Amino acid sequence: MSVLQSLKSVDFYRKLKKDLQQELTEASLPGATLSVVATVVMLGLFIAEFNSYMTVTSESKVVLDHFESLSDDTLQVNFNVTFPHLKCDFASVDATNFMGTHDAGLSARVSKIRLDKDGRQINKFEERTKPLNHATEEKHDGPATSLVLTSDTFEAAHHRHDVMIVNFFAPWCHWCQKLEPVWEKSTTQLSEKFPGDERLQMAKVDCTSKASESLCIKNRIDAFPTILVFRKDDTGSSLHESYHGERSVPAITAWSENFLAQVKNQVPKTRMVDSDKDGVADSHHGVGCMVSGLLHVQRAPGMLVMQAVSDGHEFNWETMDVSHTVNHLSFGPFLSERAWTIIPPHIAAAVGSLDDHQFASDQHIPTTHEHSVKVVRHEVTPSSGRRDPVVSYGYVSHSNNIQKVGEVPTVRISYDILPIIVQYSSQKQAFYHFITNLCAIIGGVFTVAGIAASLVDKGMASLQKKQELGKLG
Repeated sequence: MSVLQSLKSVDFYRKLKKDLQQELTEASLPGATLSVVATVVMLGLFIAEFNSYMTVTSESKVVLDHFESLSDDTLQVNFNVTFPHLKCDFASVDATNFMGTHDAGLSARVSKIRLDKDGRQINKFEERTKPLNHATEEKHDGPATSLVLTSDTFEAAHHRHDVMIVNFFAPWCHWCQKLEPVWEKSTTQLSEKFPGDERLQMAKVDCTSKASESLCIKNRIDAFPTILVFRKDDTGSSLHESYHGERSVPAITAWSENFLAQVKNQVPKTRMVDSDKDGVADSHHGVGCMVSGLLHVQRAPGMLVMQAVSDGHEFNWETMDVSHTVNHLSFGPFLSERAWTIIPPHIAAAVGSLDDHQFASDQHIPTTHEHSVKVVRHEVTPSSGRRDPVVSYGYVSHSNNIQKVGEVPTVRISYDILPIIVQYSSQKQAFYHFITNLCAIIGGVFTVAGIAASLVDKGMASLQKKQELGKLG
């Protein structure tokens, strides 16, 4: 009992006896009014404090980017670009740095997918494991036997033969000059092997002639030589496969005979022919290309260059069309699903600023597309603070077209990796801080209201006493 009595002596909250409460306390209208006001103020401050507790605040700061290891000296570049009018056989990707060094990508993984004229994927483009051996010393002593076509005569010949294989050439083209005797000799051999058979016709078109210029533009001939296949039952939406095999008499005749066999129903009809059975199609109907991949480049200003390159063609740069869609362009490792949920929307939008943007070229003027990109590293610390920061690379871009006669149509993506880090963190008010503030609100308002009530009581008591003394007039 003595212990309990001792414990009661430290009671901070002594209570009045119930039989004395009525005698020692008294309710008043001013006190009730102040109580209501204090309650409303407490409730308002509680709501404001609760909203503050539930709100996540953020702050950002910029620091200098220091490379902690040699691996930090490189950066991954991810890209996916669609070219509707550039064939995968010609599409190339090159990386250069600010000193002009080519192949600046320390490691590269690039893939290309053929597209038809409607943008649908056909198949994956496979680079040849060995170079094509084009015949360069072939001679044809006899008369020219291939059919010469112009814009006026093309349609009639097109629908007169079941299959017509056309060589679109330019007399100034070095590779066309080498192909000329091969083409004529192949035509002669096919005529001798299938005498009187007009189901297959070999033809040629001079794209530099005024009489054929519109025909070459219609079929988007921008590489010489271009060999296309036309069928009698073609319509305006038909696909025409192009030949990319070896330019020798045996190769071209074997490839051409395959189409005659298709007409005779001796083999299944197809628009992709691999006549030499090397696993790579000698002809296909792909007219566009989707180029995608990733590069590891040094953290220094550099450039990705995409353009037409071939070791067996000459290009007509005036009609070369490098219109493209940037499906995706980003820097750094690909972000996980968790990372996307952590980074703020404005940083997420900057990760792929150029994504899904289309850029069109003028078909009759060489057009080069330049994309200038400024890259900044972001580090986002989760609000929990218990995980490592999420690292992402955002960028801003500016695009420009250069139209100039004699310019090689190119897509250039110039990047500059800024040596700074934007650190972004979000914080939520601690629970103990919320409870502390809540107690301060209740205690503070209660105390202030008590002081106010005391002042009001004293003021009213003073006025009442003066009134009793008759000093209020």
